[in-house]
Amino acid sequence: MQATEQRNIVYRSTGTTRGGVNRLVSPGDLGQLIKPFVFLDLFHLETPASKMGMHPHSGIATVTVVMDGALEYRETTGHQGQLPTGGVEWMSAGGGVWHEGGAAPGRHVTGFQLWLALPAEDENGPASSQYVAPANVPAFGPARVIIGSYGGVGSPIRPRAPINYLHVKLRDGERWTYTPPDGHDVSWVAVASGALQTSDTTLQREVAIFAEGGGALDFVAQGPAEFVLGSAAKHPYELVTGYYSVHTSAAALEQGEREIRRIGSQLRAANLM
Repeated sequence: MQATEQRNIVYRSTGTTRGGVNRLVSPGDLGQLIKPFVFLDLFHLETPASKMGMHPHSGIATVTVVMDGALEYRETTGHQGQLPTGGVEWMSAGGGVWHEGGAAPGRHVTGFQLWLALPAEDENGPASSQYVAPANVPAFGPARVIIGSYGGVGSPIRPRAPINYLHVKLRDGERWTYTPPDGHDVSWVAVASGALQTSDTTLQREVAIFAEGGGALDFVAQGPAEFVLGSAAKHPYELVTGYYSVHTSAAALEQGEREIRRIGSQLRAANLM
């Protein structure tokens, strides 16, 4: 069998851990290299007391993949409930939204939360949410297709920008090769459990960024391994950041922060925070 040409890893990080959250990517560091992927947390929350309280966003979409347990959520989009193991939450903050989430009562929750920088056409648009039940997340081989399309199957979550986001589980010794679509010049992988060999490197509970450009990515599991992988056309805008927001310009950020303040005033007046 012909060997797959390897793409080099140009950066890897174990992130920073606080409580049950391992922050692997932030807009001020690795998010600059892999935008539109600008933020990534690997979280393990044991009790509802560890949940993130009501807080705002604008200019981004959040994507939450529950790997184990159950996530309880509430949003100013009008949606609230629980997301079970295998479930996926997409929330486009657009011009402004508030939400909270954490382990469901009597449960724990483990998963990834990703932020995507929205294109200019969407960064101050209406907030919206989409929830995908575990049985409705399409798969091809060992990969569940969270966003975009892979292997001829497509996710019900289809953002405007060309993005793939996959959740993969491999058995011990299993080899898997991912070839990004044409135009996807940004690629990265984040390992949640087990060990993953790629590009002459063994990764464990960390994020790795590949050299920009095309070409296949080859992986071999050392023991059972679970990870997420993203590829996309690089976000063509600068990242203009607020505390919970990412926009393409200072004017767009100011518009989003005005809307955040307006919604926050309504929540406080209604005693919902």
